Amino acid sequence: MRNRPKTLSKVVTGLFVTCVLYVIYVIYAFSFGVLIFHFHQYSESNYLEQNRVERFWGEEISQDRVVLVDDRYEAGIARIHMIENAQHTLDISYYTIHPGQSSDIFFSYIISAADRGVQVRLLLDGIFHNLKGNRKGILYSLAYHPGIELKFYEPFDMFRPWTWNNRLHDKLIIADKELAMIGGRNIGDKYFAPDGYEGASNDRDVIIINTGTENVEDSGIYDMKNYFEYVWNHDFSKFPLSQLTKAQEEKSQKTLSNFRRYIGSGGGLDYQDIDWIERSLPTNKITFIHNPIDRLNKEPWVWYDITRLMENSEKSIYIQSPYILPTNNMVKHIDVNEITAEDIVILTNSLAATPNKLAYSGYLRYRESIANSGVNLFEYQGPTESLHTKTYVFDSRISMIGSFNLDPRSTYLSTESMVVIDSKQFADSIESKIEDHLLYDSLKVKHDGEYIDNPLVVEEDVSFFKATITKSLSIFMRFFEFLL
Repeated sequence: MRNRPKTLSKVVTGLFVTCVLYVIYVIYAFSFGVLIFHFHQYSESNYLEQNRVERFWGEEISQDRVVLVDDRYEAGIARIHMIENAQHTLDISYYTIHPGQSSDIFFSYIISAADRGVQVRLLLDGIFHNLKGNRKGILYSLAYHPGIELKFYEPFDMFRPWTWNNRLHDKLIIADKELAMIGGRNIGDKYFAPDGYEGASNDRDVIIINTGTENVEDSGIYDMKNYFEYVWNHDFSKFPLSQLTKAQEEKSQKTLSNFRRYIGSGGGLDYQDIDWIERSLPTNKITFIHNPIDRLNKEPWVWYDITRLMENSEKSIYIQSPYILPTNNMVKHIDVNEITAEDIVILTNSLAATPNKLAYSGYLRYRESIANSGVNLFEYQGPTESLHTKTYVFDSRISMIGSFNLDPRSTYLSTESMVVIDSKQFADSIESKIEDHLLYDSLKVKHDGEYIDNPLVVEEDVSFFKATITKSLSIFMRFFEFLL
């Protein structure tokens, strides 16, 4: 009994030391994972001097043609078709792959392509890849297959919190240097769901077809391929496993067998042969742009180009983004006096439609000022669906599609990639899609923040809980909007 006080004292001391170390770590993580981004200044380069805005226009028809893919189900079919028809190489980059039928189909066709000799490289974000827990069998199967290489971009490192916000946000598929897809969709059921799916996410992809057989470097796909190579070979991209244990190999073989049987059973989607050329539209030029690959705050290369295209527009600007957070740091890159376009339209999610309360809480601070700035601000009503589309159209000729949201995270923190398309026909098709949303699914925001009545659109109700939480977050998140 005499030793009990000493034992109790050791336990208390151990708990105290543990608590102190935990508090120290929390302070360390908060300082170098959050606060540092408020103070860190990115390094400026000669990007603006070397990349003039005039480079986006072409004077004659190019070898690249494009196909607009808006429909959710069709977007899933298009990915299957691209993967199934690849002959030599598949380079794929995604931010996140959600569990569900869509990801099972996706992985099944990737494995099928590798089985027939296609060399597959899959690059996923190192934190949000979702190949954890009971999905580790997928990780093992991809690492085990001789025809597949898998890397994670900036895997989680608890001792380097400044890496946590350096996220891979690209969504790319490149097949044989002849066909490529870029857009805003991740892989998950809500991105490819049929009508009536609760929580569906509407997005937009563009498929690029290189019809040139000799001047490969003249295609926008050439620059996309080079960008993938650069990120793939970068020090930030790591193989998740050096080798598998015997137990992991057994699990990988079982998972591979399941995926192969999944393909044999039909895989949940009807394969369709698609003539992309027949469905495509001509372009004058396609230019691929992206953010630099850096940690901490990045120089805003993509935002540079968007703002210069805004300033260059004479007639109209269409912007469609799930989140609109024009922070002071972002706005300082815009010369407001140079923006002379008469018709400026912004379409984003309403509070009823948005699934992202944090992002919307940041938008609340700017909502009325945007509506009072001469911009036609529309909000998609949902409420069972939301917009995830990232699209910009300038003067009904220059279009941008890709992964870039109009927020500080896309501007300064994440990898982001877009294609700039010079094609009046393509721009017209996008504007038509946006106009449909404006007329049938959205309401215009008045100067006081209320909506202008539209007999075709019902203002959707917002639950008291969602409204209260979002407004409360708005007060708090104003101090951390640089991370939204």
